[in-house]
Amino acid sequence: MRFLPARENITAGVIGLGYVGSCIAAILADNGIQVIGVDTDASLVEELSRGHCRFSEAGLPELVSRFAGTPRLRITTDYEAMASADVVIVTVGTPIRDKGVLMDLQLRSACEDVSRCLRPGQLLVFKSTVPAGMTREFVVPLLENSGLRCGTDFGLAFCPERLSEGNALSELRSFPIVVGGWCDDSTEAAAAFWQRGLGVEVIRCASLETAEMVKLADNWWIDHNIAMANELAKVCGALDVDVLDVISAANSIKKGSGSVNILLPSVGVGGSCLTKDPWMVWRSARDHGVDLVTIPAAREVNDGMPLYTFRLIEDELAKLGRSPSGAKVAVLGLAFKNNTGDLRATPTQPVVAALREAGALVTLFDPLVDDDEAEKTFGLRPVASLEEAVRGADCLAVLAWHRQFEALDFAELRQWAAASCAVVDGRAYYSRETITRLRRLGFAYRGIGR
Repeated sequence: MRFLPARENITAGVIGLGYVGSCIAAILADNGIQVIGVDTDASLVEELSRGHCRFSEAGLPELVSRFAGTPRLRITTDYEAMASADVVIVTVGTPIRDKGVLMDLQLRSACEDVSRCLRPGQLLVFKSTVPAGMTREFVVPLLENSGLRCGTDFGLAFCPERLSEGNALSELRSFPIVVGGWCDDSTEAAAAFWQRGLGVEVIRCASLETAEMVKLADNWWIDHNIAMANELAKVCGALDVDVLDVISAANSIKKGSGSVNILLPSVGVGGSCLTKDPWMVWRSARDHGVDLVTIPAAREVNDGMPLYTFRLIEDELAKLGRSPSGAKVAVLGLAFKNNTGDLRATPTQPVVAALREAGALVTLFDPLVDDDEAEKTFGLRPVASLEEAVRGADCLAVLAWHRQFEALDFAELRQWAAASCAVVDGRAYYSRETITRLRRLGFAYRGIGR
């Protein structure tokens, strides 16, 4: 097959060893592929080389520790190492400026570095999220500065990254891989590589642009769905209806080949994808003369949830005879998603900022986040223990619900907290039984849409 050796042992290069790149490198190594990882961050390369993984992802630190420094997983800052790879996978970051304007520095740099060591017969696979058309119009010309021609001398495919943080390794082992190539040979080579490296179903797309659009469509849908859930929660809250009951019942109906699938409301949307990818679609559409109106609306709803959550806290404090000024609020869980330590665009940050601006004494506690990163994000360092966070608190704002919190002893928290204390549930989704128990212990309770 063109662009993929027939031999059993092949080598994959992974450019960009952030969260996505590290997961892909580790899972390929675990599946018998020899991997060379490259990153420009010397400290990250040093950590990974000695088997340390800074990313909080189930199973990832163990794989990195097992394979790093062995022939199965070599880590370096030297791009020249990519010359020995049969397949080169690019997973660098593609952040945006306001309203979807792509900041292409990392992608441009990666393409320029690859072009200097590109050799005939290699297959390049791009997973960095870009607007539809960018791989063809931006990436390929940079690679062809090598003097080699795409589709003739080297293969190229776009395979969107569609992982959910916290479940990435299991999803890599089970989710279908989407592939769109520059040419049929590129598509088939990429499909064969992923089938060999991951053993999963491969969905072949008709073009690079189709594959690029798949990732954007996925996150566009998720962001819209969450916006609907958040607005549903607001109206349910106003009507004294439990939004979780509504969603559970609504999702029981079949529609088309699937079912209605309303997602869950929360304190807000964070991370590097849902806050970025819809704007990328919006910008691309506008550049092609199409005016999309639902994306700004959904983004406005989801971006407004931290302030809505602050208002809930303010309301619950008022019911207890307290104003935010001078009240102690313990924020439990800082990450943008349950069971991760990721603080990228976390919606808890504007909640904390609003509380502090209103004069509240805020304590932060999250067993999964890095304290230094938290201090950079919040301007406030997390306290060392749950007791220190909760003692004397007028409100417990549970804004991320990690497994480590499942064993919380609310009777003990009741002893530590102030005489009158509210629990505001931003993402714990407590059961009705738990809510009843909280109230019996003397807590007031308020959830988003509950």
